[in-house]
Amino acid sequence: MFSSARIFVLMLTAILTFGAVKSQAQSFKLMRFDEDYSTWSDSAKTLYNNIKFLPFSPDKKMYFSFGGEARLEYVAFNNEDWGRLGVGHNNFLLQRYDLHTDIHFSDKIRVFVQLRSALQGGRKNGSRPVDQDELNIQNLFVDLKAWKKADKSLNLRIGKQEMDYGSGRLISVREGPNVRLYFTGAKLMYTSKNLSLDGFAMFADTINPGKFDNKRSKNINLWGAYAKIIFPKSGNLDAYYIGITRDESQFEQGINKEVRHTVGSRFWKNGGGLIYNLEAAYQFGKFGSKGISAWTASAELGYSFEQTKFKPTISLRNDYISGNNNTNGTHLNTFNPIYPKGGYFGFSPQIGPVNLIDIHPYGSLSLTNKLIVQADVVFNWRYALQDGVYRPSGTFNLGGAASNKRYIGTAYLLSAVYGINNFINLNTGIQYFKTGNFIDDIIPGSRNGLFMNTRLVFKF
Repeated sequence: MFSSARIFVLMLTAILTFGAVKSQAQSFKLMRFDEDYSTWSDSAKTLYNNIKFLPFSPDKKMYFSFGGEARLEYVAFNNEDWGRLGVGHNNFLLQRYDLHTDIHFSDKIRVFVQLRSALQGGRKNGSRPVDQDELNIQNLFVDLKAWKKADKSLNLRIGKQEMDYGSGRLISVREGPNVRLYFTGAKLMYTSKNLSLDGFAMFADTINPGKFDNKRSKNINLWGAYAKIIFPKSGNLDAYYIGITRDESQFEQGINKEVRHTVGSRFWKNGGGLIYNLEAAYQFGKFGSKGISAWTASAELGYSFEQTKFKPTISLRNDYISGNNNTNGTHLNTFNPIYPKGGYFGFSPQIGPVNLIDIHPYGSLSLTNKLIVQADVVFNWRYALQDGVYRPSGTFNLGGAASNKRYIGTAYLLSAVYGINNFINLNTGIQYFKTGNFIDDIIPGSRNGLFMNTRLVFKF
């Protein structure tokens, strides 16, 4: 493991080196394999451009592209889980590094390989599953272009791969936590100008903290289809079906085998003034011998004043996510967010998207072309009084059937993102969680929580 001092020196060297690079305009993607450097074939032969586009055939249709990331994050937590863990102050360091190569053997065959290391040091109560995975093959897949005509194509992706759909409510790569998610399987992808449609069948890994020690599930446990339709100048419509099976799932109602199906849709638009994001989903299936009937509905409305100084954006989000009303009933009504985005309710939420009603106003300002600040307030209630509170991952945290109190608490957040240059970002934030009457009722001597973090990210 690298020492923190050595890591800092390496990142500082990268800032000084790459900060002076003059390269073509680019935007790094959430999923690095979505980046396309084929247009760089005629670019200036600088060191950086050669890293991003290195041909190995005379016609330049066969080429390598290399990239990577180094992320260093300092975290300061006080009263995690509202004092229930008894840890008090908890300061620790998270590190994440990856290297990838994208190999194009032709316009029909491509191989993408990515190694990733996620490390944790100093956390008093040890690493959480989202903190550490010392060394792992994050992506290793082959893309085969089965058919192409004009702007339409059909591609098959086979192997280990990251996935991220919609706003990250149900299937997310989970960028916020230190350890990102991935799956192993096959995905068939159809794309055209205004339509994309994916069908997939995946094995999920159990992530362990060591080197190359993650374990793949024995059976396919995630499958489904996701469609996105673009309505020019009007918005976008997503429609999806997702199926999962898990040998052991825990809710307040108990632990049992779960087979769950989710159908839903999302209508959304970003930028250009009016912002909206409307989503609803229904779930059915079996939890042991009981049926499943659960749902969620979310509405977000906002406006981006793009022609105004500082380009202010204001938004209001409201979520309803079902919980279980009767622990002895014939159905489980608790919604399962499957593989949710870790920071959907803020950059380090204390509450997951299960059994929840929330009202979430927030706003942002672009103080300069490099600095964006955002302020959020999140008000949180339990949806069902016979169900408890769940973690951001959707796993069970705190039972609630013993309390008739509904209000969980209020989170106040302030965050900033500073783009040092094309390759370096600095993120920092603070969150204060004021406990509500439910937390005070369930946890004796409960305490308000305080979270602070600073994250330096270098990508190339």
